[in-house]
Amino acid sequence: MATVELRFSALPEHVRTARLVAAAVARRAGVDESVLDEVRLAVGEACSRAVGLHQRGDAHGAIRVALTEQEKRFLIEVADEAGPTLVPAPAAGGGTDSADDDALGLAVITGLVEDVEVSNSLEGGVIRMSWPISTAPVAV
Repeated sequence: MATVELRFSALPEHVRTARLVAAAVARRAGVDESVLDEVRLAVGEACSRAVGLHQRGDAHGAIRVALTEQEKRFLIEVADEAGPTLVPAPAAGGGTDSADDDALGLAVITGLVEDVEVSNSLEGGVIRMSWPISTAPVAV
């Protein structure tokens, strides 16, 4: 079981790097080429969500992306250190832009990934996503 782990500060410019690394590691692990765009988009959404939670909550921890090649699945975990995710109070205009952004991001992820799990603790949240690995050998 091989694992690649990224840790980065909660800045939007690091999301692109996480997406690129996730796609490269997924390709090397044997994830089907037709699914790589979904992997890239899902990781981008999960990392963008984590960056937003850190910035809204003024959290100073890191975002962790773990990419794990298992026997038949490729697992990605995106963890934040933003503390418990609370639904923000309505803004003066009646809307909750950050809650809407959060819900939209989670909806996009669940639309892209069949196997997804979202959890939250006092330390922060984790989004676990996985895709099947094809049995055909991967060219290097």
